Amino acid sequence: MVKEFFWMCSGADTDLLQESPKSEQIKYAGIGGTVFFTAIMAFVSSSYALYTVFDNVYMAILFGLIWGMLIFNLDRFIVGTIKKRDSFWKEFLQASPRLILALIIAIVISKPLELKIFEKEIDRVLLEEKNNMTLLNQDQIAQQFTPEIERVEAEIKSIQGTVTAKEIEVNDLYSTYITEAEGTQGTMKLGKGPVYEEKREKHDAQLKELQQLKDSSAAKIARKEIVLANLRDKQKLQTANSQPIIDGFDGLMARINALDKLPAMPSLFILLLFIAIETAPVFAKIMAPKGAYDLKFEEQEDALKVWVTQQKNQRAAVLDTDTSLNEKVYYDVAKDEEIYEYKKQKAKDLLKLQSDRFYKKQSDVLG
Repeated sequence: MVKEFFWMCSGADTDLLQESPKSEQIKYAGIGGTVFFTAIMAFVSSSYALYTVFDNVYMAILFGLIWGMLIFNLDRFIVGTIKKRDSFWKEFLQASPRLILALIIAIVISKPLELKIFEKEIDRVLLEEKNNMTLLNQDQIAQQFTPEIERVEAEIKSIQGTVTAKEIEVNDLYSTYITEAEGTQGTMKLGKGPVYEEKREKHDAQLKELQQLKDSSAAKIARKEIVLANLRDKQKLQTANSQPIIDGFDGLMARINALDKLPAMPSLFILLLFIAIETAPVFAKIMAPKGAYDLKFEEQEDALKVWVTQQKNQRAAVLDTDTSLNEKVYYDVAKDEEIYEYKKQKAKDLLKLQSDRFYKKQSDVLG
């Protein structure tokens, strides 16, 4: 039963194979097995590739099964339509379009399996790319918010600088009236005289202004810090919202690009293996000598061609004979006086009827 199934997979005529030698049966069973297992690999590879796209096992299996059946049908068609000829080059020329198609199928099948085989290495490449994308994304978002943040921070520093300058000024005034009281500077007289009182009043006035400046500056700084906090929160929120997109950078195209960044030699070996598997049935059919099955198949085709040719020739002979007979019959009828008089009378009646109709139509037009 398995043998008959593989014969069916090879696209061969099972009835002819039953009558062929065992070597022919084994050869076509091997070709059919190659076609079948190539379809199995196509199913596995396409299911994995579609799983990376849809992230759904059932959908991936369903479309993978459809793809595997399509590849099976194509391979079966490719192998089954190659006919053995007397010249190798004629056979190769006949099979060249099928070889190109087999090459394309091999590339399509091998790529998803390469993604699975080198999954760990691809994950490492994708991790590096995600890290680089995260840093680049943070830099790009920072470029949007940094100028505004720096402007607000500069305004806060400016306000703080004004307060600091005022504090220095008040402290200097404090030192002035203290040293005046001690007699170490100013009038150089010990005690609290008129000059001391003047400097003390000036200090107290500036101290009051400093306190007012601190209160107003604190309110301004508080408002600026709220604006600054909002900007930083927006920056963090935008970074957090864009991070899932970077984390989801794991699709089919991303993995194929990551695979291209790995050393090419292992991937090339896998591709060559699948090309060899996919083209093996075609080359086996071409390179194998003409066997009993091919002779029987050729005999069957020749018999069908002869029968079709006979039918065409017979129909052509019947047509020629019928044409000759019709010509002779109508030639004899043309000499019959009775037929002549009958057609002559009918022609007169037709001419009269046409004249009457024309007269009536013209009368209606003229009114």
